[in-house]
Amino acid sequence: MLNAITWNVEPVFFQIGPIAVRWYGLLWAVAVFLAWGIVKKIFKHEKHPEAWSEKLFFYGAIGLILGARLGHVLFYEWHLLPEPVTFLGITFKYGNYYLSHPWQIFNVFNGGLSGLASHGAAIGLLVGMYLYNKKVVHKGFIWILDRLVIGVAIGGACIRLGNLINSEIYGGPTTLPWGFEFVRDPRWFAPLEMGGSGGLPCHPTQIYEMLYCLITFAVIWWMYWKKEAYKKTGLIYGVFLIGIFGTRFLLEFIKFNQEAFEENMFFNMGQLLSIPFIVWGIYLIIHASRTPAISQENEKGKKENTTGSVIRSASTAVKENSNTAASKAKKGKKK
Repeated sequence: MLNAITWNVEPVFFQIGPIAVRWYGLLWAVAVFLAWGIVKKIFKHEKHPEAWSEKLFFYGAIGLILGARLGHVLFYEWHLLPEPVTFLGITFKYGNYYLSHPWQIFNVFNGGLSGLASHGAAIGLLVGMYLYNKKVVHKGFIWILDRLVIGVAIGGACIRLGNLINSEIYGGPTTLPWGFEFVRDPRWFAPLEMGGSGGLPCHPTQIYEMLYCLITFAVIWWMYWKKEAYKKTGLIYGVFLIGIFGTRFLLEFIKFNQEAFEENMFFNMGQLLSIPFIVWGIYLIIHASRTPAISQENEKGKKENTTGSVIRSASTAVKENSNTAASKAKKGKKK
């Protein structure tokens, strides 16, 4: 009978000199290209310009990576100072190395991209999509997200696989037969009272998170292709937010805290950052359920009305110019 699984996977895919390519980074790249490929398929299905897909990759990838890295730095890199520091009458017990060394944030030769936060990635992606909508598609912020998150869900599963290979962000001790022994992580050997697992099998929460990403992907894929849920703006995105951040919030109860400053918090950082997305998801679902579906005929009608108004405006302008020219010609004859 299986009592535990010893997890001892090498996180480095290959290394050339000081440059090491890790499975984690490789899976991030796979996640980005998978998400882009799915949205590209959706755009093609809806007969949107091909240039939209190309520009989406630019805005999406940059927003995702920058947001993920900056989110990790701002949300999780707070460590207890040797001595409290008082500034402007406020005493600080925790400090952030990157606030005084910002040039190290993206130093790839010193672990500069080893820490990426999913909540930061979500925020960065929102900023990127806001700019993408404003500069490229002009279809609506939520309109884009309804399509984008179908790809993001499958990409999230890839990233959690990367966490598993890194032997990081796992759960507390368990007696379940699928518990993992993360022998590559020094924290796994640490005593329970010191925040470790005492060498006991632990919940492989990375696999749990992979599963809810895949389930969320299957649900919203079905909603888009079988139920045409994209006609109710915000519905697909709302379900995505509940599926991803709702389950993330619950799973945090069995996970180890990522940083020491979270030990005295009722909800840890991951849960606090999930709450706004959960509330937003509930709002979007309720709002979409109360809003009539947007039919293709309505969209076509809007385009025709817009085109018609442009033509009418142009025709009116031509007539006015013709009348003005004719009146000038008559005046010239009279003179």
